This record gives sequence, structure tokens and C-alpha cells, in this order.
Amino acid sequence: MNQPLIRMDRVRKEFGRSVVAVDNMSLTIEKGDFISFLGPSGCGKSTALRMIAGLLPVTAGTIDIKPPEAGEQAEQDLGFVFQEPTLMPWARVFDNVWLPLRLAGVGRNRARERVEQALREVGLSKFERAYPRELSGGMKMRVSIARAMVTRPRILLMDEPFAALDEMTRMKLNNDVVRLSAEHGLTVVFVTHSVFESVYLSNRIVVMAARPGRVAEELQVGAPWPRGDDFRTSQTYADECRRVSAELKETLHDDDIDH
Repeated sequence: MNQPLIRMDRVRKEFGRSVVAVDNMSLTIEKGDFISFLGPSGCGKSTALRMIAGLLPVTAGTIDIKPPEAGEQAEQDLGFVFQEPTLMPWARVFDNVWLPLRLAGVGRNRARERVEQALREVGLSKFERAYPRELSGGMKMRVSIARAMVTRPRILLMDEPFAALDEMTRMKLNNDVVRLSAEHGLTVVFVTHSVFESVYLSNRIVVMAARPGRVAEELQVGAPWPRGDDFRTSQTYADECRRVSAELKETLHDDDIDH
């Protein structure tokens, strides 16, 4: 039996003695999956993502990431895109994207081709000398995505990256993420509180319940992947959104009863 790329086994995360953020979370993620963690604020979505990234230690349980296979070209296991772009305001776009390579000891000249490719893939080739203050919110997030992609990761973790953006910008960036994921064979774990976003992006949705955070349901999205704008206007999209909304509503109702 093949080992999944990511395996979470009975993971628990406590903050202090009284706050259980995530409890008994078990999940397997296969190579090439696009998974969304969907749920209300406070259900442990971001905490689970940060434990996968190694940014937070688990209190109990295990998280295992399968080592790269022979011949697999990935310099780094994980790329992370935060909810805020977290760019260095004093540095130009090029230097912001170069940062993870620079920290890995890759000089500016050696990194140039890689940085330019990453910027080209997010549509910012003409902005490498711009400062973050000169960019729109959507453009800043594109820089953040380029920075995560420049190390050629196997796994891309995204923590509600488009929550603060207007709907049109969010839709364009959703398209970009699907395209980049398909082109590079990425495995993506995406945190969102939007049913519509989760259905459009994902091949599988993990609905999470709160107090404590846990997996309430895993739902397969019944549509071919990758997807484009035509999917948003399809009957399948409408049906899947209704199905996921109903499951989320039931989860929230059960939480209210339990608490």
C-alpha cells in the first residue's frame, strides 16, 4: 500500500491547560490532492495548517510527510502563503521573492532566472523593481505566492490568502492557484471559510467543527479538476455548493447542540 504524502494521526493541539484547538484529527492527503479546510472561525483550520507546516508543535498524535521519491525535483517540502502578504516594505518585489533562496545561500545572480520565472507565472514580470507600497492588495498576494513557489515546493499551504480581497480579484487568484497547482503537480492544502471558494478549488473538502477543532466530514467534489471560469456558471457547481453548504450548516447546528 502506497504511503500518503501527508498523514495526520489523532493529532491534538492544546494552548495552555484549558484551550483545545484541535482534537483527534486524522487525515490522509495524497500527492496531487487539492484539499480545502472549511469551517467557521475558531474551528482549528489555521492551527491544523500550521502544524502540518511545522510552525506549531503537536501536543499529541503525529504528522508524517513522505520523503521525496527518487528523481522527484523539489528543493523544499513546503511553501506557505499567509493570510497577509508579509512582504518586506523596504525591499523591492524581486528581493521579496528572492528571500527564501537567499536564506538558502543562493546568490542574487544565480537566483535571477528562478525569481523572474516565479514572477512571470503570477503575472508580475513588469513589477520586479516595484516596492510593496506601490502594489494593490491582489498584486501583493501574487508576490507572496511567487515567493512560496520560487523554492519549487512539493506542498503548498495557504492560510485564507484571499479573504481580504474583493470578489473579482479573489476569482482571478483562484484561477491562478488552480493553474499553478496543475502545471507544477503541487499538493495544496487551502484554508477558507467560503463554500464557493472551496468547491471551485478543491477535489476534496474537509469540513471542520469547532470547540474543539476536528474533522466533521470529508467531501469529494464531483467535478473534473482542474477547473476554469465555465465551472462557476455550471449546474454542477451550484449543486456542489448547495451540498457543501448543507453539510456545513448541519455541522454548525450539531456544534450548537453540543455546546
